[in-house]
Amino acid sequence: MKVHFWGVRGSIPTPLTPLQIQNRVAAVVQRITATDIRDADSRERFLASLPKWLFGTVGGNTSCVELETSQGETIILDAGSGLRELSLNLNERPSSPKGKTFHLFLSHFHWDHLQGLPFFTQAFNPANRIVFYSVNPDVRNILSRQMESPFFPVPFEGPGGFRAQMEFVQLKDSDEGISIGDTRIDWYPMDHPGGCVAYRFEDAGKVFIYATDTELHRENFVKNDANTKFFKQADAVVMDSQYTMDEALKKEGWGHSSFSMTVDFALNWECKKLVLFHHEPTYSDKKLFSVLQSASWYSGYNAKGTLQIEIAREGMELVL
Repeated sequence: MKVHFWGVRGSIPTPLTPLQIQNRVAAVVQRITATDIRDADSRERFLASLPKWLFGTVGGNTSCVELETSQGETIILDAGSGLRELSLNLNERPSSPKGKTFHLFLSHFHWDHLQGLPFFTQAFNPANRIVFYSVNPDVRNILSRQMESPFFPVPFEGPGGFRAQMEFVQLKDSDEGISIGDTRIDWYPMDHPGGCVAYRFEDAGKVFIYATDTELHRENFVKNDANTKFFKQADAVVMDSQYTMDEALKKEGWGHSSFSMTVDFALNWECKKLVLFHHEPTYSDKKLFSVLQSASWYSGYNAKGTLQIEIAREGMELVL
């Protein structure tokens, strides 16, 4: 499996402001010495030496993750504003006049997980096929309403709307799961206002879990049959890590977790890799990389480095 991140922020898109960009340029200029610009090699070394939060960004788009299975199927997890970036990238890839099938799994229907859907240009190609998956039986109507006037000028279906072949699958019995080719998919309810589900993908002996928008509680750590079957020893888990512990305590009931809780969770279930996800929109890149550093230290202190931790960044790719 290949996992590509197109949107990683939570709640609302968060682009860099002009002042933030100016401050970064100024910070880089202040670090330059004469030896750093002596030749092309020294310039490259200087750029490589800059902190990641200064030379780059985690990105400001909301949740959208692309999963490419071992058989070449394209699975999309959520339709936040990152879906537009995925769409632009797909436009640059080789395409077939016969079209392509996209499997779009929706964790829930809050705006930050839907707002990119109207800008998914592949949905306007009648040769393409889009299969929508949700535990909600009313998914078609929900998606249609959020593209109605006065909220959006282009309808979901009908004249001027999406022209791709669209199918809607309600995910009912989580004990049975479904398959797309050789990839097995299961889902699991998580605690979030209005409800949210995590998805588990098993393909070619590897397990990937997408668990956005969840407020972890004691019951998530209980080693019963259901929890064990879904979470134990995943090769990678992408999980809501929106807050620091201090902020999570102040925002109890908001439906999000602290990075330290997600580290405890991943360690509890013997996961191999944890990807911090659904970043707080008020956190700067510098703060987010300090969160990563703190999470790595906390994990190392508790488990002597057995858990790999990364912070989700737009453009990042995992190969499992």
